[in-house]
Amino acid sequence: MRHPRIAAGTCSLLLAAACAFADPATAQVAPRTVAGGYVALGDSYSSGAGAGDYLDSGKECKRSSRAFPVLWAEAHAPASFTFAACNGAGADDVLADQLGHLSPRTGLVTLTVGGSDSGFVSVIANCALGGAKGCLSAVSRARTTIDGSLSASLDRLYSAIRDRAPAARVVVLGYPHLYHLQGACALGLPDSERATLNDAVDHLNAVIARRATAHGFVFADVTAAFAGHEICSSRPWLRGVDVLAITESYHPTAPGQSLGYLPALTRVS
Repeated sequence: MRHPRIAAGTCSLLLAAACAFADPATAQVAPRTVAGGYVALGDSYSSGAGAGDYLDSGKECKRSSRAFPVLWAEAHAPASFTFAACNGAGADDVLADQLGHLSPRTGLVTLTVGGSDSGFVSVIANCALGGAKGCLSAVSRARTTIDGSLSASLDRLYSAIRDRAPAARVVVLGYPHLYHLQGACALGLPDSERATLNDAVDHLNAVIARRATAHGFVFADVTAAFAGHEICSSRPWLRGVDVLAITESYHPTAPGQSLGYLPALTRVS
């Protein structure tokens, strides 16, 4: 999920409210070499917005050296690594701007996308300012988008990825719950609206998983990894509303990338 450039006004509303034959006693596990190159596609959850330490070559996309694709590449030494994910990318943006990095030699593709397309920025703003009725209405509209236009956009994108990288293992990662219920936040949304937002994330993940599986891709769920580390938990791995860096709000921190997303990818790659 991301805070799109075109939605800066909406974002301002929020201000209101992962050796054989060696002596086992001394052996160290060597990184596994990945056949073919690795291309990391997607939105701000893949680029690392919110994790800090942004790369000079990708500051406009908020590409972080602490993002899970970078950490995975450092640990597994793929033949090549292309970090194409960008803050602000929806499914059509990935289709138009990021797939040029794929080829028949690509061995691994990772992707997070769909949160922006679903209108989650608007949903969060409505939940913050519109009360329970406004929150439920915004979530209902998002669900309609998820089931309709987003599903169609994902099918187009996934088909194009497979066409351009026919031999690649493609791992599509989902999104974590945003809120820890009955948590430490004294102010902000009531738990009923936080639960509604978490349910909307579950619905989004379910649709992404179905479309990914239909295309022969692997879906990696991260909700269990983030359990107990959502916003309002005692040790959150997601940023709450940050008035000094509003575009980083509701994004994983560096621990969210390394302890939440990275293990989820490592398990399936």
